[in-house]
Amino acid sequence: MRYTTAGESHGPEEIAVIEGIPAGLHITQADIDEQLARRQQGYGRGERQKIETDTVTFLTGVRHQLTLGSPITLNVHNDDHNNWSKIMAPDDPATSENTLRKVLRPRPGHADLVGGMKYRHHDDLRNVLERSSARETTMRVAVGAVAKKLLSEIGVDVHGFVVNVGPAKSDLNDLTKYHDLNELRLVTESFPTRALSAEADAAIREVIDQTKRNANTVGGQVQVMATGMPVGLGSYVSADTKLDAKIARAIVGINAFKGVQFGGGFDNAEKFGDQVMDEIFWDEKRGFYRGSDNLGGFEGGMTTGEAIVVRGVVKPIPTLYRPMQSVDIDTHQDHKASIERSDTTAVTAAAVIAEAMVAIELAKAVLDKFDADNIDRMKEQVERYRDEIRSF
Repeated sequence: MRYTTAGESHGPEEIAVIEGIPAGLHITQADIDEQLARRQQGYGRGERQKIETDTVTFLTGVRHQLTLGSPITLNVHNDDHNNWSKIMAPDDPATSENTLRKVLRPRPGHADLVGGMKYRHHDDLRNVLERSSARETTMRVAVGAVAKKLLSEIGVDVHGFVVNVGPAKSDLNDLTKYHDLNELRLVTESFPTRALSAEADAAIREVIDQTKRNANTVGGQVQVMATGMPVGLGSYVSADTKLDAKIARAIVGINAFKGVQFGGGFDNAEKFGDQVMDEIFWDEKRGFYRGSDNLGGFEGGMTTGEAIVVRGVVKPIPTLYRPMQSVDIDTHQDHKASIERSDTTAVTAAAVIAEAMVAIELAKAVLDKFDADNIDRMKEQVERYRDEIRSF
């Protein structure tokens, strides 16, 4: 399985092409639109979300709600393009009229300046920000929705939520209340902050509100959990086959993510071995299992069968309505950075995006190991493999 995305933030369309999805997977527009709507929601989002109503169109690869085994092309229309059609016109030469919204003063923390240097966009840094914008994550969430649908066929569930925004935190001890991810989902999706409790939700909303009053932005952390993965996906034999490493790359590849951990993560650096290692047990029904999950569901780059637990660090958004010091790339004079329409925080949406990226990597791992031509054959192979693992 592999995919690519295309599109600019204010261009007419966002597009993704997915290869390697088995034939026979039942998928509908509603399956994907549900996840796109989740990405648009979340406390602290900006005005752009009021303009867009993201819905997907299948252009190829799906017939009568079933995948064909051929490349799947997904398309989401940018409603805001109506306000930018002249600025973003691909077939018109640049004029004084259609370059009125030039970006010449790069934002600290954004791709603006370095991207302009790399691609020689001397005249307008909009050529950078249009693609480096997090609007592109719309299509990663769409691809993730297909991945989640595939994973659900073999009993794998994936869910993301917010750990903290600034100093306001969810109490992770609350996770012990829930028997499965669906119970957790019902709680976190009931709050606009995707927090674990009403108390955390109120505290996070207050931080976001104060940040907005200060014309500032704020970061945080999100956590993704996945249950039901077969044992032994990924491999220890070389660095590039380790599944946790692939997930780490996928998480840090999301806009604004600057760190990732599994299980106890960085807290494990302050502990001793007998506090961290997940002890091994066996019973006739389950086979081998662990008594804890401090390592986040991985050993040697392979799934252990325990819950996969991934946390990502999201930096504050670099577009501030109280802009920071910058330099005009044309005059080289000191100026305040450019201001683009933006969110106060993207952490609430980032939980959905991270969830999608984990789902994509897990789906890739499943399709690397099992038959990728037909969904029913894949499911049969997974079940036989699980029987083999249980009897080890």
